[in-house]
Amino acid sequence: MKVSRRMWSLLFVPAALCAGRAASAQATSGALATMPAGYGSLTQNDLSLRLRTPDIEVRFVPLDARVTRLLAPDSWSSLRSLVESRRAAIDSVANSAGVSRPGLALVTFFGQRPNARFDPQTLTVMVRNREFRPLGIVPFSGRFTSQQLNVREQVSAIFLFEEDLPVNDSFTVLYAGLTSDDWQGKQRTLDRERARVASRERGKAMDSTARDSAR
Repeated sequence: MKVSRRMWSLLFVPAALCAGRAASAQATSGALATMPAGYGSLTQNDLSLRLRTPDIEVRFVPLDARVTRLLAPDSWSSLRSLVESRRAAIDSVANSAGVSRPGLALVTFFGQRPNARFDPQTLTVMVRNREFRPLGIVPFSGRFTSQQLNVREQVSAIFLFEEDLPVNDSFTVLYAGLTSDDWQGKQRTLDRERARVASRERGKAMDSTARDSAR
């Protein structure tokens, strides 16, 4: 997929745009709305795809409620707050691109060497033989735009894509000639956790019913 110069002008939305605006509601599908939050036990590492060059390590975490709601409560709450803290900038990029519901991912770059360079614009996602470049990037600090890191330094941003990532199927993340197609391998873990979440939710509902009956 080719990305026009106008599209790239949407990149690096300043954090100041996020200040002082209330979080806007984002439409959700029935599947997302019915997935309970607060019952999961996964960690962010369980949802992470990683790529590593001699200079940079990249961590890619889909910000999709179909999988983030499988996280332990603290992790789920942290990621939700992270997205809402940048909601104004996310909506601005999406509206400018004419996308009502973009796919989101948290991407973190870790420095492995002094003065390590990274290029966020070259990170792409391959879905069913289609390559998606980010519609825009919403960073969490001005340091992100320098595209340079020291050893053990890290910067993060929310990447926007023109459609939801297929988190219930498979996709591939590409950066600097490297690929990570580990998401398909995570499906068994995700399915097991969905079953556990459903069981925990039923158990809590039964406990609540039993307490109400005893009153």
